[in-house]
Amino acid sequence: MPSKALALVGFMGSGKSTIGALVAGMVGCPFQDLDQMIEVQEGESIREIFDRIGETGFRGLETNLLAQALTPGYVTALGGGAPLQSRNWLVVRERAFSIFLDAPFEVLWDRLGQDAASRPLLRGRTPEQIRTLYLERRPRYLEADQVVRADRAPEVVAEEVVGLWSG
Repeated sequence: MPSKALALVGFMGSGKSTIGALVAGMVGCPFQDLDQMIEVQEGESIREIFDRIGETGFRGLETNLLAQALTPGYVTALGGGAPLQSRNWLVVRERAFSIFLDAPFEVLWDRLGQDAASRPLLRGRTPEQIRTLYLERRPRYLEADQVVRADRAPEVVAEEVVGLWSG
């Protein structure tokens, strides 16, 4: 098992949690989802946290838990906005091997429609506004150590991720 953590980055709907759990199962290591860690710590859903303290407050919680989430030998799914702050990205670069799960916006949009109600950043935004958010975030995601096409079967994506992380 690699000594660094594996950090999966990408936009909402890219499959970070699904792929992360599959990768962890394939290599026999623990899986963590940064959003779930925040929910456990706060005792609320992400949506409730956003309603209570807003996006800025939520991003602070992400920053506070990020180093802990990137435990060596763990697979960690980061929230879509976690890598955007420079200080967070420095922590990711220092502590983890990062992989950007990349998929065309149309694929992500189709996936997001299935659970849009649970995603605070989708509320009140048009598809064009979500596409703009995607395009704003993409350059940071492309700074990851590797990029993997995430518009394929999850098992295929997970096998490629395992190969890159352990290679």
